[in-house]
Amino acid sequence: MTNQPGKLSLPQLAAVVAGNALEFYDFLIFGTFAIPIGATFFPAKDATGSLLLTLATFGVGFLTRPLGGIVIGRLGDRIGRKAGMLLSFGLMGLSIVGLALTPSYARIGVAAPILVVCFRLVQGFALGGEVGPTTAFLMEAAPVEKRGLYVSLQFATQNAATCFGGIVGVVLASLLTPAQVSAWGWRVAMLLGAAVVPVTLAIRRHLPETLELRTATRSEGLTGAQIGMALLTLLAMAAATITTYVLININLFAMHTLGMSPAQGYGAVVIGGLTGVISNSLGGWLSDRLGRKPPTVLAFGLLCLAGVPCFMAMAHWRTAPVLYAAIAVMAALLGLGLPSIMAQVSENLPLRMRSGAIGIIYAVAITVFGGSASLIVTWLTAVTGSPLAPAFYMCAALGLGTLAMLMLRETAPVKTGW
Repeated sequence: MTNQPGKLSLPQLAAVVAGNALEFYDFLIFGTFAIPIGATFFPAKDATGSLLLTLATFGVGFLTRPLGGIVIGRLGDRIGRKAGMLLSFGLMGLSIVGLALTPSYARIGVAAPILVVCFRLVQGFALGGEVGPTTAFLMEAAPVEKRGLYVSLQFATQNAATCFGGIVGVVLASLLTPAQVSAWGWRVAMLLGAAVVPVTLAIRRHLPETLELRTATRSEGLTGAQIGMALLTLLAMAAATITTYVLININLFAMHTLGMSPAQGYGAVVIGGLTGVISNSLGGWLSDRLGRKPPTVLAFGLLCLAGVPCFMAMAHWRTAPVLYAAIAVMAALLGLGLPSIMAQVSENLPLRMRSGAIGIIYAVAITVFGGSASLIVTWLTAVTGSPLAPAFYMCAALGLGTLAMLMLRETAPVKTGW
């Protein structure tokens, strides 16, 4: 059984989901300023080589995510959700500030890229451990009839952070010269995100605990059915992860593949973020009323059909209105289907291993599919010469994810017969 924490205030809910928000803000800032970051830490003979080294360094942070999911996730099951949330967010803030303040290669030589890689590894460990305790906390703190809505806040705040990151990109691109952005503008953007860390840690320290420790001490292995559920959920989460990272990179796609201006590229990120905030909340609400499977299956199925036409339209017209309309459609469908996946896996898992199992499933999906998404999309586009390469990669993943979701059993209190 769990403690009954009472109704959470808006600041408390914001503090719980701030980790996911900071993750996606950091991802967007790192991707948006990948070129100046590469020039700062990874000087190479050509811009493409520097960019690839930067993206590879970003991907290195994904390697420690499963370890973080295991260590911090299990900590959330054994000691309490709050302890896991405090540790993960503290490490996250430390690594972001450290990366933002690391001197350039020109100043300290090879120590600069080494420090950057170390900070990315620590950050990956922290991010891998963040999702399990926070999702378990939201599931256990929510009224039964609002579990999907509470869990959807994880993704709604991701999109809000993406939107904010896009606004930061627009402002910096408008106010600073390219030389200023390369020298210090990207550092300011990172430190803006890290500014929420002290406040969030202070609020998290006073959150109620939702884990009953006497129950958590019992340790039984996963059943065969639960392992099968975990693998199917991993496929569904992989589809969502690939799609999320393809859409987050829409600014790079617009600028480097379509030849559009930075302001137009950042504008697409803002549109996608705003659309996602609304559709994530709606998707969580629908999952509480229709069941977990219908929103995901229908939304992912439609997105699988709409993905290629949306990219074809962007590549053909190459105008801001078409870019914004396409990203709005895709972000809306992704947002509707995503929350149900996390709510379903949370309901399928026993209390004693919920935090750790969620953390591992999410971390593996992000590590394998999220960490490689930027590199794969960049490589596919370069090899094929087609601006549609990201769409085909995304739609193939969505097809597999939809099939996986169809095979999972329904877990929502409202049954639909699916």
